[in-house]
Formats: sequence, structure tokens, C-alpha cells
Amino acid sequence: MQEFVNTVMSPAFLATLFGGIAAFATALSLMMPMLARDRMSQRMKDMAIERDKMRTARIAELAAKDRANNQAKLRQAPKGFMQQIVDKLDLRSQFDNEEVRNKLKMAGLRGQAPLVTYMFFRVAAPPIVFVVALVYLFFLGNFDYTPMMKVMISIGAGFVGFYLPNVFLENLAQKRQQSIKQAFPDSLDMLLICVQSGMSVEAAFGKVSKEIAMQSLELSEELTLTTAELSYLQERRMAFENLGKRTGLPGVKAVTTALIQAERYGTPVGQALRVMAKENRDIRMSEAEKKAAALPPKLTVPMIIFFLPVLFVVILGPAAIRFWGYE
Repeated sequence: MQEFVNTVMSPAFLATLFGGIAAFATALSLMMPMLARDRMSQRMKDMAIERDKMRTARIAELAAKDRANNQAKLRQAPKGFMQQIVDKLDLRSQFDNEEVRNKLKMAGLRGQAPLVTYMFFRVAAPPIVFVVALVYLFFLGNFDYTPMMKVMISIGAGFVGFYLPNVFLENLAQKRQQSIKQAFPDSLDMLLICVQSGMSVEAAFGKVSKEIAMQSLELSEELTLTTAELSYLQERRMAFENLGKRTGLPGVKAVTTALIQAERYGTPVGQALRVMAKENRDIRMSEAEKKAAALPPKLTVPMIIFFLPVLFVVILGPAAIRFWGYE
């Protein structure tokens, strides 16, 4: 035992032990970068395979949804009375253009069926409104107008009916934009978290589209369409540009422009998303401040009509009763 202790504590053994440890540490230090590069390449390879799997699964999921929804009835060519009228009058040459299609997309109406319905009512709405106004003025309403005046009023109503489809589309688009505008800053925050966690842009859009559905179905639908377009379009720039066109919001267009520049110049996507998320939150806060600042002028008339008379009665009522009582 004493000999073992003397051998272990001898300077020659300690020098040999420390030399071996130093040599092992040196070899390990030289091998670590090589091992790290190998792991990184393998990780990138695994991520590419996983991205391809997710893309294939997403395409299959969208195809299954289309089959479940009566074989994608939004994309089918509509048949029936409206289609016949549109074909006979050749309304496509007059109304079918890129501006009308963008308005329909902004209102959430896609495919040929909404387009045919819009073109039909652009022609059918004026005579329908004219007949309804004529029947109301001559038979239902008790107005002391001359027959010529009633006919002129009906003609004016028919002229207004020509613009009713556009007014209907604008109302739908405004409601849709309002819903998207309210939920878009939160979706950018979730996109930023997903991208920073290592997810691809396609996977991040797909994840956020599911999470944001409880807050805004319209935004969830747009993000789902963007995910599908990122999966099959040759240029990712087109998918981002289509998102900006479908929404028609300056904030969304700014974000899509930042994403396109990040894809083109190789800048970090997370940094662009962080800046745009802050800007959209500031925009939402400024709009809330505008609405709050506009409340006092709007409350002036109700206060004058409803509050001030009651206040005068409460304040001056006892004094008036006392004065009349003394008299």
C-alpha cells in the first residue's frame, strides 16, 4: 500500500498524468469544431427533410379540405340563371377586370361564383330597385305626389341601385379589414416567436393561422392561403404580395414588403418582424387614442339634450318650489 502511494505521488507519475490530460484536452479542443460542423450540417439536413414533410402534409390537408367542401365549390364555374344572363349580355367584357377581382378578394369572396353574382346584380339591381320603388310609391305608400314625380323618384332609386353592389362590397371589405387590423399585431408577435424558435416561415404562418382563428377568422383564412401559396408558388415574393393585395391594409403591405426584402437581401426575418410588430402596435394605439379624443365632441349634443335639462331641474327645482310656496 505504501509503495502504491509513493508511486502515485512520485513526480514522474504526476508529470505523466498531467501530460496525458493536457494531450487529451488538446485533441478534444481540435476535434470540437469538426464535430460541431458535422452536427450543424446534419441538423440542417434534418430540418430540410422536416420542412418538405410539413409542406407535403399541408398540401394534402388543403386538398382534403377542398374535397370535403363539395370539391372546392368556390373554384367551380357557376351554372344557372345568373351565368346565362352574364354570358348572353357579355358582361365580362365590361365588369371583369383586375380591380373588381381585388375588391372581391378584399371582401373575402373568391372564385367565379361571386364574380358572376356581382356582374349579374350590377345589371339586375337598377331595374329591381326601380320596380320596388314604383310599387311602393303607387300602391303601398300614401304620398301626395303627381304620377310623373313618383316615376322620377323611382328612376332616381334605380340609378342608386346601380351602385348598391359596390356599396355592399365596400361594407364587407371594411368589416373584414377591421377584423384583420385588430388581430394583426398579435399575429406578428406570434410569428416572431415562431421564427425565433427555429421554425420556417411556412411553418410559422401555418401555426399562427391556427392560433389566431379564435380572435379573427378572416386573418386566419388569409394566413392559411399564404401558407399554401408559399408551398407551391415558385417565387415566395408572389405569396407575400398576394397577401398585401387581398387585405388592402397599409400595415400588412408594409410587413409583406419587409419580408420580401428580408428574403431578397438575406437580412434576419426576426428583426424585420420585431420592428413591424412594434409599428403595428403603435398604429393600433394611435387609432384608439383618436377614437378617445373624438368622444368629447360626440358627447356634446347628447349632454345638451339629455343631461343639462335634468341637471337644471335638480338644481333649480327646489328653489323654484320654495319661491312659489312663499308666494
